[in-house]
Amino acid sequence: MLLSEVSKVRVYALPAGVSGSGKANQLAGSAIVKWNSTYTNMLHQVYVNGRFAGVTVGCTQRMIIVPLPLSQKTAVKIEVFAVDYLNTNTDYSEVIRSEQIQAARIKIEFPMTDELPVDGNLDIYFEDKKLNKATIKIQNEYSEKGGFGLSSFGKSDFGYDGSAAVGFGRGNFGLGGFGFDAELLCWQSEQLKTGTYKFDIRISDSMGNHTDLIETETLTVISPATPAERLTVESFDKNNGKLILKSA
Repeated sequence: MLLSEVSKVRVYALPAGVSGSGKANQLAGSAIVKWNSTYTNMLHQVYVNGRFAGVTVGCTQRMIIVPLPLSQKTAVKIEVFAVDYLNTNTDYSEVIRSEQIQAARIKIEFPMTDELPVDGNLDIYFEDKKLNKATIKIQNEYSEKGGFGLSSFGKSDFGYDGSAAVGFGRGNFGLGGFGFDAELLCWQSEQLKTGTYKFDIRISDSMGNHTDLIETETLTVISPATPAERLTVESFDKNNGKLILKSA
């Protein structure tokens, strides 16, 4: 169970290093996150851009260091939630993720099934414009299909060597995918403007045959805020506690 009644979340970026002159490298790779919470019998989880980044080890802990994405082009969204002991290490990324896409990027993925052609190619379109710069190969090697050799004699595997069963990573140890992740085709768009998008997918083979365009559902994209920088204090109302900042 997640509880969101956490207030006054503050984030302090940690510099990647300090030079001999004392000047800090501003490319922060991690940050200290602090918050206020009235929950005294629960732990707290921290999510960075919707991904599980860390959890406290004690009920009174109100500070944690989490990793940050190195890109400085978009603002980083950090959220803190209270969680009960039984679900301390449960990843709620899918639960808390908004239905609206906050990163201004679209990811399309689906499994490489036996219904797809061995020598197939995949292309993604938006309003008749091809988005992927290079055609996506559905199967990089004939041996990625199960069963007997599916290529010319001597060019494909046989028996268990040709099965490439789901669950075994392909590639050098530690570099191949595992489980159904090893069977996923994945494409991610460039950063998009705020709006609604519907993409078309087309699959073709080496003989020139191709499927009709397959439409995705309508996706809503919200561009993230531009990170604040070069701010100066314009005024401060001590009576009301109101601070006005001005961008240089």
